[in-house]
Amino acid sequence: MRLSVNGTPHDVSADPGTPLLWVLRDVIGLTGTKYGCGVGLCGACTVHVNGQPTRSCSITLGDLDGAQITTIEGIGTPEHLAVIQQAWIDNQVAQCGYCQSGQIMSAVALLAATKTPTDSDIDAAMDGNLCRCGTYPRIRAAIHDAAKRLQGA
Repeated sequence: MRLSVNGTPHDVSADPGTPLLWVLRDVIGLTGTKYGCGVGLCGACTVHVNGQPTRSCSITLGDLDGAQITTIEGIGTPEHLAVIQQAWIDNQVAQCGYCQSGQIMSAVALLAATKTPTDSDIDAAMDGNLCRCGTYPRIRAAIHDAAKRLQGA
């Protein structure tokens, strides 16, 4: 199977039934995407597949030949954080941090589709991304903050 992950082509030799999550972590070596529930309900494993937020534990390699995959590692660098990552830091969103890569990937997709999201837009886009620490108000604040920064306000 051929995949583009964060803009880099990869020829992946693995069973077509292997979930994308394990291809990313165990085959390609990108460990920013986390295992949460394994059934696509918690959102910890969210990545973008062809620009759409997707639970990587629930889609298999066999469904992805030629796909464009973006992981948390692909949206910013340690030297130049993505706007959403900086908003996450400035709004002190993370506590344990385990769910945050999936939360951020869902937020990035929302902001790509909706430049000025309402609270209802945020709630709908983030539905299914669970945070056991309960930082939902800070997540919402960070998304609003990032939207303002992206608009130059």
